[in-house]
Amino acid sequence: MNSRWIDIKTEQGETFSGYLSLPPAGTGPAIVLVQEIWGVNEHIRAVADQYALSGYVVLAPDVFWRLQPRLDLNYDDAGNAIAFDLYGKIDTDKATQDIAASIATLRKLPEVTGKVATLGYCLGGQLAYRGAVAGHADAAVAYYGGGIDKHLDIVNQVNMPILFHYAMKDAHITQDIVNTVKAAFAGKSNATFIDYPETGHGFNCWGRTAVYNQRAAALAQAHTLEFLSTHL
Repeated sequence: MNSRWIDIKTEQGETFSGYLSLPPAGTGPAIVLVQEIWGVNEHIRAVADQYALSGYVVLAPDVFWRLQPRLDLNYDDAGNAIAFDLYGKIDTDKATQDIAASIATLRKLPEVTGKVATLGYCLGGQLAYRGAVAGHADAAVAYYGGGIDKHLDIVNQVNMPILFHYAMKDAHITQDIVNTVKAAFAGKSNATFIDYPETGHGFNCWGRTAVYNQRAAALAQAHTLEFLSTHL
């Protein structure tokens, strides 16, 4: 893969980093890929490469940089302890602005020749949703976004196409929470919801063997690629 770490500047002039993966053609539309709580780790970098192979310029920003830069955790007891500790400390308002800064960075890159979407998982799903509004993204995708139900005050600002993936056996994001989000978007033609039966939270992550669901992950990726090819 043609990949490297690049600098991203905030509106305050601070600098943090992100993993950039380029498509084989070298140019294309772009995705801000927002991590789970384990950092821009091997899994997230592989997902970035996966979408790059589909023709997208993909930037995975380091959203935990204020707490622990370049976090790269394994899915084991030690990694989980650090991940959940940092999850409890992150300022999601500032992280949302970091996603907006990442969108702005992509728009300035010569390799980006099309529109820009956000795409995120769990915490990253929330940040993809909020960051799309803050950074005026052209589309957004949220996989089992944790905490979206607490930020429904921005629903009327979500004017871009948005795709929500939800697991119907999610112990963290229950069906009551999902129904609350769906109700908030009722009547908005730009929002699409896809539910995955018999799947749990984190079903896209092959590094988490206890929750990974190959069939659901493949189906969700297919839906996501169709969505992105339509709107980018």
